[in-house]
Amino acid sequence: MMKKLKVVGLTGGIASGKSTVAQWYRTWGVPVIDADALAKMVLEPGAEAYEAVVDHFGEDIVGPGGHIDRQMLGSKVFDSPEERRVLESYTHPAIARLAGRGLELVESAGEPMAFYEAALLVETGVHKGLDRLVVVSCSIPRQLERIVARDGLTKSAAATRIAAQYPLSDKVAVADYVIDNDGHLDETEHQAREVLERLRRDLGVAS
Repeated sequence: MMKKLKVVGLTGGIASGKSTVAQWYRTWGVPVIDADALAKMVLEPGAEAYEAVVDHFGEDIVGPGGHIDRQMLGSKVFDSPEERRVLESYTHPAIARLAGRGLELVESAGEPMAFYEAALLVETGVHKGLDRLVVVSCSIPRQLERIVARDGLTKSAAATRIAAQYPLSDKVAVADYVIDNDGHLDETEHQAREVLERLRRDLGVAS
């Protein structure tokens, strides 16, 4: 993806702990480009995907101040793969362009490595163009437990969210490194540190 900068994909399933691991890597001094944050940016008023999304999904998704109500938008695409694909056709190219600019800035700052944190790296095939792929994994019972606790959903609703996603096992199958987040958080942090050190050795990046 970049000439000198080594770009490592970081992904996982819903409530698997991807964002927690990403925050550790930031704390340890490695830049992280967050696709979820970029997804919010491209839907801001005046941003690249805003007008097309409002035109397609209707003015009722627009809340106070002209901002898109993401919950309302989500309700329109959650049960409709076709509408989800339409939304992604507007947002994904815009997100990719912003991510590219962000990585260019990271490279120009002299950083040797960065993580690209995104939920859909494997589904979209983006992982194939990255230098390595890290997947944060956990069991379905743990995902259910965390979604219920975090989002206040019923187990049935949480299970529906998990079922709507690409199987985590399929992401693990194409990963270069897997961080198992089924146990205690201290154990996960230890694995994350080990993976970072292995990445630096494998990619020839100084710590």
